[in-house]
Amino acid sequence: MKILFVADGRSPISQNWMRYFAERGDDIVLASTFACAVEFQLKRLELTPVAFSAVKKRTLRPQSASSRTLGLRTVLRQWLGPVTISRSAKKLRALIQEVQPDLVHALRVPYEGMLAAQAYKKLSGFKPSLVVSVWGNDFTLHAPSTPLMKYYTRQTMNAANALHADCARDVRLAHEWGLDADKPTLVAPGNGGIRSAVFYSPRELTKEPIIVNPRGFRAYVRNEAFFKAIPLTLAKRSDARFICSSMAGEAQALQWIKDLGIEHAVQLNPPLAHAQMGDVFRGAQIIVSPSAHDGTPNSLLEGMACGCFPIAGDLESIREWIAHGQNGLLVDPNNPQAIADAILIAIEREDLRREAASLNAKIISTRAEYQHNMKLAEEFYEKVKNVDK
Repeated sequence: MKILFVADGRSPISQNWMRYFAERGDDIVLASTFACAVEFQLKRLELTPVAFSAVKKRTLRPQSASSRTLGLRTVLRQWLGPVTISRSAKKLRALIQEVQPDLVHALRVPYEGMLAAQAYKKLSGFKPSLVVSVWGNDFTLHAPSTPLMKYYTRQTMNAANALHADCARDVRLAHEWGLDADKPTLVAPGNGGIRSAVFYSPRELTKEPIIVNPRGFRAYVRNEAFFKAIPLTLAKRSDARFICSSMAGEAQALQWIKDLGIEHAVQLNPPLAHAQMGDVFRGAQIIVSPSAHDGTPNSLLEGMACGCFPIAGDLESIREWIAHGQNGLLVDPNNPQAIADAILIAIEREDLRREAASLNAKIISTRAEYQHNMKLAEEFYEKVKNVDK
């Protein structure tokens, strides 16, 4: 099969999905919205910037920033990013016409799906099926943010021939945003799922009260509440230790640590490779995902696969994976006390952690295993190739 992906090629989530088809032997063409490097075979790589992606500091991987900077950057792109789509769509349209793929798959709605939908508007003659992936906050955070984001989200759902979502909630929301009810859909983790050779439980769960926040700085992750929960936790469990992924050297994190007097209890890690994150999770008791907007966070599933007890924002999408009080705890991500209380319960209740680890191992193996989900993706692609457009 010849597949043209429209994606942020730096993204580990996108790369994990695309790698499967490259290793299967398909011809993969990547129209990347950011400069990138990949470790698998591509037939062709074209840079197709949109929403100011070309003017950002050149980097081969997504970067974090302070919560304030990320918030301002997100708002700027929501208001002004859509105006760049039409011009970028011309380049993508020419690429589609030249490559003539069996299908086009845009991995995310803003701005890759929007870009692909606009490229399709003026395609004549050859017109492959268009698959659009929805990631966790595409509908809940970005789509309603500005008039243009609303417009282009609806245009994208109208143009799509099929939808891949990382949670069932987003299939429902996609229909509300204009996806026809008879269009094929697939629900699977955004990166394809969990690679069991990397993310697996240790023989014995750790007895050390180590808590991991793997989310880095994102505009929709309530890290300030998480950091404020740390001294509340330490007041009752002074031996607790906290590891924060992709936050090494971040000024905002360092300031919170200083202001809260928690230097002795917090470790800020740089971005780590997948294999290294598996080791981090296996050395921890608890994973905390304090997000206010989400679908299925890949890092949350990875931590669950490694035996971590999950604490996450109480969201509809997360409730598809976690039953409060059974295989995890759901909290108000804006409430430091609620986060601290959940952490303390998890530390004290070894029985709850062990039961959750057993339940989560079954959930991951039946619903989130990578090879199984990507086989479903193969079948989905074959179905979509032949869909009546």
